[in-house]
Amino acid sequence: MENIRFEDLAVSPQLKRAAADMGFEFATPIQAKTIDAILDGKDVIGQAKTGSGKTAAFALPCIERIDPDDDSLQAVILSPTRELAMQICTEIRKLLKYTDNIKTAAVYGGQPIIEQIKVLRKGVQIVVGTPGRVIDHIKRHTLKMQNVGYVVLDEADEMLNMGFREDMEKILKKIPGDRQTLLFSATMPKAIKDIAQSYLNDPVHIKAEEEKTAMPDIAQFYTEIKEKTKPEALCRMLEYYSPALAMVFCNTKKRVDEVTDMLKSRGFSAAGLHGDMDQPKRDKVMKKFRTGRANILVATDVAARGLDIENVELVLNYDVPLEEEYYVHRVGRTGRAGRTGTAVSLVAGKEVNRMRAIAGYTKKKIKLMPLPSYSDIADNRIKKTVEAAKEMSHTELGKYLETVEKLAQNEMSPVLLAAALLKMAAGTDGEDTEILSGGPEVRVIYIDAGSRDGIRIKDVLGAIAGECGIQGSVIGDIEVLEDHTLVEIPRKYVRDVLKGMKGKKIKKKSARMSLVSDD
Repeated sequence: MENIRFEDLAVSPQLKRAAADMGFEFATPIQAKTIDAILDGKDVIGQAKTGSGKTAAFALPCIERIDPDDDSLQAVILSPTRELAMQICTEIRKLLKYTDNIKTAAVYGGQPIIEQIKVLRKGVQIVVGTPGRVIDHIKRHTLKMQNVGYVVLDEADEMLNMGFREDMEKILKKIPGDRQTLLFSATMPKAIKDIAQSYLNDPVHIKAEEEKTAMPDIAQFYTEIKEKTKPEALCRMLEYYSPALAMVFCNTKKRVDEVTDMLKSRGFSAAGLHGDMDQPKRDKVMKKFRTGRANILVATDVAARGLDIENVELVLNYDVPLEEEYYVHRVGRTGRAGRTGTAVSLVAGKEVNRMRAIAGYTKKKIKLMPLPSYSDIADNRIKKTVEAAKEMSHTELGKYLETVEKLAQNEMSPVLLAAALLKMAAGTDGEDTEILSGGPEVRVIYIDAGSRDGIRIKDVLGAIAGECGIQGSVIGDIEVLEDHTLVEIPRKYVRDVLKGMKGKKIKKKSARMSLVSDD
């Protein structure tokens, strides 16, 4: 499709000016295909993902449809999460920069409803909200739907996944039937088609095909491992890339909790995010991640919807996603705003078939990479240290140069000093064994306590690392069974572990350890 400039769209000069201030020059594929259809008053099914520009695609025509002289509610936009609702509302406010007398508000759970009621009573023409909170306001008569003529269901598939179908249908039934309805969804399962057939009037179906391959600055890799080696493999990848900010994706809420606990027990600064968390806890997690107090966010696909986070350097798929579209969405979290990014998938067993399907879907080369060894990790740290040192100016090194010059005169050559500092920067003394293999360089230790004693993986890791002075990252697979636990330990640390844990407790439970025979 030929590029369409924003200045050529059939919207008001005020909106064009605001869009220009936001950096919009050319319409994205979904914008170019939908805006005219929406302005013509047609119902639309838009198949598009987060990051495609679809917010502006429905927000610009929405603003055009609003009567600024009428203070009543005229447009309702539903979204699955608080974060996405806030993001949409913020973008609409930016587009309203030069437009007078049109107000918008976001309503969502986790915020005192009385504060939202105060805003709504002042008169709001556009409301963006999560289905549950919109229902609450309808019941309280603080949202009156009789004048609503424009409805948007954004991320409709995710609203279904989160169990909002009944709420969505209740809201649609409260709005006059002569409304214009827009439905945006990344995927088109049967339930979405059923909603479209029931509540949309002769809709135009628009699909932005170009989105499949829109990952030009993201290096994509996968590594084939055994399922039980995933915890160690994840730690290795994080140590190898040492990202300032990283996202780890899991397919289930339970897996998010397990991976987050495992990373914390091994000394990583991680926080988990999934749909079972209440809003205050979600806010706390996101604040930690955005401020860098936790530099690893472990999340499910649904929980991550609508999050707009810059500077994510690395995306790790702990589980290969079940849908190809989810892969595109995950990977798109890095490499934003013209930056480069890296995405790595940990692939075990039959997941390799899904990985091949994803590669075919995206039409992108996803390279097979070996799991980094400890030598690779050390080499990469040295490389990054040297690169950072090269970028420093002489003005930053004044007092340090004096120290080096004094050492060179009396104690140590600059070359030896540099080598020693690089060794310290490498920071790992792990063994380059095949992880969790149980081979000759790895031994298995038996612990006579298990899950019925309340023992968890993180308890075992914490006890061994704390009592024996061993880094958690060198401890291999830990399998907690009902009445005992098996731990893989590099051979060189076995004696230290058996001696250090003698007479010690794990989670207040006396736990005797012994070496499993090689037989």
